[in-house]
Amino acid sequence: MKVYKKLMSNNSDYKKGNNNPKVFYGLPKEIKFCNNCTYNNQKPNSEIEFKHNIKTKKPIIGFNKNEVCDACNRGLEKQSINWKSRENELLELCNKYRKKDGSYDCLVPGSGGKDSFFAAHILKYKYKMNPLTVTWAPHIYTEWGWKNFKSWISSGFDNYLFTPSTLTHRLLTRLALENLFHPFQPFMIGQMLFPPKIAMKLKIPLIFYGENPDEYGNKKNKIDSPKKDIKFFSKEKSDDFFISGLNRKQLLEYGVSDNDLIAYKPINKDEVSKSNINVQYLGYYLRWHPQENYYYTIENSNFTPSPERTPGTYSKYSSIDDKLDDLHYYTTYIKFGMGRATYDSAQEIRNGEIDREEGVELVRKFDGEYPIRFENELFEYLSMDSKNFPKASRKLKNPIMTKEYFDKLTDKFRSPHLWYYSSSEKKWKLRKTVFNNN
Repeated sequence: MKVYKKLMSNNSDYKKGNNNPKVFYGLPKEIKFCNNCTYNNQKPNSEIEFKHNIKTKKPIIGFNKNEVCDACNRGLEKQSINWKSRENELLELCNKYRKKDGSYDCLVPGSGGKDSFFAAHILKYKYKMNPLTVTWAPHIYTEWGWKNFKSWISSGFDNYLFTPSTLTHRLLTRLALENLFHPFQPFMIGQMLFPPKIAMKLKIPLIFYGENPDEYGNKKNKIDSPKKDIKFFSKEKSDDFFISGLNRKQLLEYGVSDNDLIAYKPINKDEVSKSNINVQYLGYYLRWHPQENYYYTIENSNFTPSPERTPGTYSKYSSIDDKLDDLHYYTTYIKFGMGRATYDSAQEIRNGEIDREEGVELVRKFDGEYPIRFENELFEYLSMDSKNFPKASRKLKNPIMTKEYFDKLTDKFRSPHLWYYSSSEKKWKLRKTVFNNN
């Protein structure tokens, strides 16, 4: 490892004084920061994950002429929304789909965290809908995540819990880390596809997701619509897709069969169209406020926040059900120069809970913190032993995940335009930060 670090430090692309460093992932070469929040113009937007491979250029957040990001501009637009009128639209929608016989009339995906609890609970108890909740199981439940899931169900909801094969999911997660430095991708694909598959199977006509990706800077539709585009979970040919950066043929080389991939396959586009499933964002109709959702959940359930702040940030109640969450946000920080504290602070700035100055200091203090707390368990999860993974263990150069190999993999995915290696301090540093924007 010392030899590798030396090689990296001598790589001209990673020199501090390099005025023309390489750029990975199709990101903007010039790094800019939002004048209103803590986002930068490297922030990736949501994409269709089953189209994602190593050559994919990431869609990124937009900035206006005043260098204010799309997420903040969207936040400003929300201030002028007539939320009473929007709620009336929701009432009309519910009246259209509500079943008089008590059968399921809508489906709410989630884990039992603050947002999915809020969505399911308010639909059932305020708007008198009959939701079925569905859950794609986390990789490794946290103790409090499992308690919150049970509390959710105990609050009056039926639930379909899908748990993918541990061996398959472990392998896909490891390959996603290896090829994309995106360990959460197989989970994201499964989580996205499972709800519409169940809705189609059970003939439930309406699906409610929580917040629209517009909230975080995704390009808005030409018309401000409450509907989620079916392109995120469908394809012309359901067998034509990537996962973990690899296609079906490549995955076979690692021991992943077609049967193993059933749960991760996108839905045939024609089948989705014929089903007439209506996929909606509840956040279009109701003012979506994560902190208020947390208070609502506390008041109406036995929700348990994390007993400690989450590594890389200052919060204790968002994305806390899966032990892999910590690693996911760390890899995002490495690839895009934005960690969990950036995401949390930017959202709270837009919601008026903190000002930009406080947000910047929170980023300075917590962003990019290495997630040590579940390290041993996660490295064991990501290790491919010869007994359970005979093909993968032979094909991977380092089948057993160690901290040394993880660091080497981490450095491979650092874009030179974001990072330089300080030989004097013997550590990696971002070229620009929101608190040191020179």
